[in-house]
Amino acid sequence: MNPHPLDRPVWTALTSLQAPLAEGDALARRYPADIVPFAAMADDRVESRRALAALVAPGDTVVLAEAEDVVLPEELSAVSVAEAVQMLAALPLPQVEDARIKSLAAADAAEMLELATLTRPGPFSLKALSLGRFWGIRIDGRLAAMAGERMRQPGFTELSGVCTHPDLRGHGLGRTLSLHVAAQIVARGDTPYLHAYAGNAAAIGLYESIGFRVRRPMNVVVAGRGA
Repeated sequence: MNPHPLDRPVWTALTSLQAPLAEGDALARRYPADIVPFAAMADDRVESRRALAALVAPGDTVVLAEAEDVVLPEELSAVSVAEAVQMLAALPLPQVEDARIKSLAAADAAEMLELATLTRPGPFSLKALSLGRFWGIRIDGRLAAMAGERMRQPGFTELSGVCTHPDLRGHGLGRTLSLHVAAQIVARGDTPYLHAYAGNAAAIGLYESIGFRVRRPMNVVVAGRGA
């Protein structure tokens, strides 16, 4: 039976719709480090593991996200290991209209990074917009919340970067923006999906409340090469 394309989302993205961003070859690929640290191997063969190791500079780290157990090359060591869940939208999703939602652009990148650094929604950089579109809500001139797109595979787009300023949580901003981004993805003809840490019951509950369902557990490994 053929594996689901989202069982190995990083590899599928870097060998399909986001291949122009990929560094590496047919054995291992990664996104540029200044965009996002995700990487993947073609398979678990020794040759593929060596190819991945060659993409990681001394002092650098990469993030691997796989449905199956992650087998690291001997040149790299696990910095952290976590359990996550992958959630897939069960269509149709609830509709949302909010005039405060605005598209974010390169001019907003520094403010986006500041919000992401404060709230830690996952790997984020000044070049996050290289991966997909982002939207935000401003309150009193300040970026209060945002959400956007990250990995893309044929027929699927990842909803990511969902975060709300701590001072403004509890007002439904994350829910509103998540539904807006999901609607944009559906309008393009893709199915939205996302990842959440298995222990983050609040986030999983939020996503379930707007129509996402857990598809399967995922393994997330941050791997690095010593300096």
